[in-house]
Amino acid sequence: MADSSIRRATVEDAEVLADLGRRTFVDTFGHLYPPEDLEDFLDLAYAPDSFEAFLTRPGHALWIAEDPGGRALGFAQAGPCALPHESVTSGCGELKRLYVDKPAQGRGVGSVLLKTALKWLKAPGRKLWVGVWSQNLGAQRLYARHGFRKVGEYHFPVGQTQDHEFILRRG
Repeated sequence: MADSSIRRATVEDAEVLADLGRRTFVDTFGHLYPPEDLEDFLDLAYAPDSFEAFLTRPGHALWIAEDPGGRALGFAQAGPCALPHESVTSGCGELKRLYVDKPAQGRGVGSVLLKTALKWLKAPGRKLWVGVWSQNLGAQRLYARHGFRKVGEYHFPVGQTQDHEFILRRG
């Protein structure tokens, strides 16, 4: 991580974030979906205007990791919790995305992004949440090291495909 830096993203980063999010999602999960489901999901979830809208919402934040040349290596996205669990309240916070570009994985970028987002989300008595794909064992181990435990499950739509997701909570 010594050869990169973390900063708060702005609306000017929307194109870069959309490209990085799209590419990282495809690299990690693209093989799981029929092409039409994948394209429909990517067009909706990773459009630059989706990132612009997120970045202008009060109570929401996004951080970007960059190498010394300014190339985006990863990002973390956080805000109020929107996961479908009966214990979620308006005061809960959620890590919404933590993505690291494949060439930057294993260099500590994800851990620093996670710590940055969790520090921002932390408040006395606040419960923190994250949703994670049931088969993403590496992410589950990372979250467990940071005190998250499984408290539920739900289905996340990617086009017509329904992913089996775990709901994790800390606090």
